[in-house]
Amino acid sequence: MAATDDTAPDHAPPPPPDTGAGGSSGAGMPRWLPRAMAAALALFACFQLASWAFHQLIGLLLNILIAFFLALAVEPAVGRMSARGMRRGLATGIVYLGVIGAFAGFFTLMGSMLADQIVTMVENFPTYLDSVISWINRTFRTDLSRVEVQDSLLHSDWLRKYVQNSAGGVLDISATVLGGLFKLLTVLLFSFYFAADGPRLRRALCSVLPPTRQAEVLRAWEIAVDKTGGYLYSRALMALISGGAHYVLLEVLGVPYAPALAVWVGIISQFIPTIGTYLAGALPMLLAFTVDPWYAVWVLGFVVIYQQFENYLLQPRITAKTVDLHPAVAFGSVVAGTALLGAVGALIAIPATATLQAFLGAYVKRYDVTDDPRVHGRRPRRGPGDSVLGRLFRAWRGR
Repeated sequence: MAATDDTAPDHAPPPPPDTGAGGSSGAGMPRWLPRAMAAALALFACFQLASWAFHQLIGLLLNILIAFFLALAVEPAVGRMSARGMRRGLATGIVYLGVIGAFAGFFTLMGSMLADQIVTMVENFPTYLDSVISWINRTFRTDLSRVEVQDSLLHSDWLRKYVQNSAGGVLDISATVLGGLFKLLTVLLFSFYFAADGPRLRRALCSVLPPTRQAEVLRAWEIAVDKTGGYLYSRALMALISGGAHYVLLEVLGVPYAPALAVWVGIISQFIPTIGTYLAGALPMLLAFTVDPWYAVWVLGFVVIYQQFENYLLQPRITAKTVDLHPAVAFGSVVAGTALLGAVGALIAIPATATLQAFLGAYVKRYDVTDDPRVHGRRPRRGPGDSVLGRLFRAWRGR
């Protein structure tokens, strides 16, 4: 029989530490760390790619957003024409041709009128210059002449530099004009497709949603059409008021083409956000200058004062009635839209906010308001003991 080894340990040595997945031997990095780093780098790369693509396509996305609201604006007219049996594409084409024809005729008339007035100003420029020089000589006791002023202007360094810079900037202006025309055509094309294929677009959108969500989407679409139409109605009403006010001023001053100028001011100031007011007031000022230079100052002052009246009094009240939006909310939405999207945001802020408010209003639970005088802005009546001294006296007696 073999002898047993009395020196052998009673227990087997402990097993080595587990170095499988999720573990660590203490000598190297965990196996999950490279995969986590690769996933983090992939997510970062995807984020950078998406951010780059968004900044590259922001112009196109804004044009599509404008086109969508234009399609909502013409939806009532297109819907009525298609309900009478006309094909929807043909009805949309007729509506857009009518709008484009009206705007083209209006701007052609204004362009011809402006060209005539520029020719008149150039012909009468020596007379204007003589009157200005005579006023300077009488006021400041100088001895200027028109020939000296013309020679100094024609041979001045700043005029030569201005002509050189203007010649160099013609290409930039042409590129800007062509870019603006391309954007306009893009907006018109997308808005035509949105309006002509409105039912198909709604069916495609509803086909990927459950029936309960489909009803909500269709209701939101209908609300957007109503609010956009109300917003355009409010803009047209403000254009009518603005045109009437400026027509009275121009008639009093005797400025030529007062009716056409009033229409110009009403349309441009209301349908071109942010800079529309200044573009609208520039043409009446120019024509008023041809009559009397001081008349241009009167027109400028009236434009500035009327703009403040419209911004703070007229526009909030009208939009509150047409789009059912509180004046403060309407003003705040325009400010927020301008901060986010610039001129585009200012143009679509009110109909977008009104649509969102009307849509979310169905999900807000409302209760009956208690009959409390404080609800109506009145303080409740108090007895003699409800005063501050009375409450202090009761508290002292209670102690």
